[in-house]
Amino acid sequence: MKIRTLATLAVGAVLGLGTLGANAQEHLKSLDKGNIDNSVAPSRDFYHHVNNGWIKSHPLTKEHSRYGQFNILQDSSEHRVQRIVTGLAAKNPQPGTTAYKIATIYEQGMDSVRRNREGAAPIQATLKKIEGTDHAGMPALFRYMQRWQGAPLMSLGMQEDLMDNSKYAFYVGSTGLGLGDRDYYLLNDKKTKEIRNAYIKLIETDMKLAGYSAKDAKRIAKNVIKIETLLADSTWTREESRNIPAMYNPRTLAQVKEMYPNLPVAEMIADLGITPPESVIVSEIRTVKQADKLISTLSDRELKDYYLWEVVSGAAPYLSDKFADASFQFNKVMSGVQQQRPRWKKSLGTVEGLLGEGIGQLYVAEYFPESSKKYMEGLVENLRNSLGKHIINLPWMSDDTKVEAMKKLAGITVKIGYPDKWKDYSLMKITPEASYYENVYNAGQWALDRMLEKWGKPIDRSEWGMTPQTINAYYNPINNEIVFPAGILQAPFFDPNSSDAENYGGIGVVIGHELTHGFDDQGRNFDATGNMRNWWTEQDSEKFAELTKGLVAQFDQIEVLPGVMANGTYTLGENIADQGGLRVAYTAWLDSQKKKGVDVKAESSNIDGFTPQQVFYMNYANLWAGNIRDAEKERLTKLDVHSLGENRVNVSLRNIEPFFEAFGIKAGDKMFRPAEERVIIW
Repeated sequence: MKIRTLATLAVGAVLGLGTLGANAQEHLKSLDKGNIDNSVAPSRDFYHHVNNGWIKSHPLTKEHSRYGQFNILQDSSEHRVQRIVTGLAAKNPQPGTTAYKIATIYEQGMDSVRRNREGAAPIQATLKKIEGTDHAGMPALFRYMQRWQGAPLMSLGMQEDLMDNSKYAFYVGSTGLGLGDRDYYLLNDKKTKEIRNAYIKLIETDMKLAGYSAKDAKRIAKNVIKIETLLADSTWTREESRNIPAMYNPRTLAQVKEMYPNLPVAEMIADLGITPPESVIVSEIRTVKQADKLISTLSDRELKDYYLWEVVSGAAPYLSDKFADASFQFNKVMSGVQQQRPRWKKSLGTVEGLLGEGIGQLYVAEYFPESSKKYMEGLVENLRNSLGKHIINLPWMSDDTKVEAMKKLAGITVKIGYPDKWKDYSLMKITPEASYYENVYNAGQWALDRMLEKWGKPIDRSEWGMTPQTINAYYNPINNEIVFPAGILQAPFFDPNSSDAENYGGIGVVIGHELTHGFDDQGRNFDATGNMRNWWTEQDSEKFAELTKGLVAQFDQIEVLPGVMANGTYTLGENIADQGGLRVAYTAWLDSQKKKGVDVKAESSNIDGFTPQQVFYMNYANLWAGNIRDAEKERLTKLDVHSLGENRVNVSLRNIEPFFEAFGIKAGDKMFRPAEERVIIW
């Protein structure tokens, strides 16, 4: 069973990373004056003014659908991790140790000869089990699939209870769609049809590789598309998925049975071998209703074909190269990428997904100085104090709500660098005798068992949702915590040798971004203790909603590609956090300079001919430098809660008065936005 959590629905991360880069750079200069294009005035297009030099010097290669500053950092991290992993293998670690398991998985990912020889053999027993099930056995087959092979039609997930985070709860919700977004099934424009046809081809190709005839493969693809389209029709829209309170619908098991008579939810929980809960939480009522309908109306053949694809699609990344080739052909259409990622990167990605903290422990020891952690601790507190000032001075918020907001701000837990305790991988079964797929599967079952062991026990607040080497950061509203892995504490985000203006415009904005997630359209639903509770007055909620409408409208009017508009509602949380991060970090930077006795307006404070105010905003823009294919722009506009990098710069900055002052931007300039049209939330 895929134990699905709602973390992705309620956790704000600063980045939306896709295909990763290729060239390693151990040290990245924070703000490079040579990247600035003076032929483009900052008052006309600030993003391209700052980044055109970088964009021209980093053209897309065939491997990438996009490539930016984050990818360079990721490159550096990947090469560091590769050295760690290959170094472990060279030391011949003892069987059973974490080092041995890391080395085994990596080597199996690299061993294409064995994987090509085995082909689809590792999944044949499961496929035969599905095919051999008679009509009477179909209910049991559904439970088997849910427990051991995926989440067909619906999902069962375990996570903290959103309204009482001292305990775990089970959630019943939708399953994932093969194409990721409902629109790929429901729209009929040229591009969508092209992507859908590529997906059909992928299914047919993979099923033939799994041993099915061309005729059977076509039938399977047809049935998969039919079922996924029916599921898509009931799936929440991207806009609806922002409504966290609507996902909290507690029901007793008896009520669930009455609502969904064809879905054996109680039996599925019993299959896990745990004490059953008194109730579960239905996260998407209509979507689960559709699953209940489908399992009772679809034929055995249709359901079996759908299950077959569930198994094959889940296993494909760990089978022969032919499966990888088929996936690449699909991704060419979906994202525009022209070349597969190197085998070592794919293998490394698997290792990190399974044993990431085992690698992270070694990564931190080698690459993360304690001084960086101490610097960050001080920086975070500066940003916390700054956000407090902003909250207190908000003209639209009442004092009663401000009191609650300040409580929440004070209650935010900060995690920097790496966890206080590391995961114990001793019970994870990884052996060189098993196939690559079998080892990955066993690791997944270990993760499931580890999750189930928590049932009925106190919540462990020390756990991390990212590995230390991850180039990202996040806010988790259920724990009311912000987390900054060691990996992101590098230039252009953070460089101990750079100016305060650069660091506050980099990691300072990231800190402010994550803090603000606690008060965005999703985070605002949780209180200081991390429980979902409405701590707002009705009037303040209405004022907040009105302000967010203005921000939504600003992004809605952006034409990403001809006929493709940005989605201001879907990206609202990240857009709020971007703006909040910019404003709060700037205030914190000014405060830090005042404490140091630095006159930021003095000519002596200038940096490479720029004022420190200019450098602050320039480094922020520098974070988002990148190239991207049109196909990837369109894909991300559908799937990513983050706005595209260019818009995270140009649209967000047009609401900020100090930015106008720093660059002399005035009425009539393209980057200028009149005061009455600006939206300031935090």
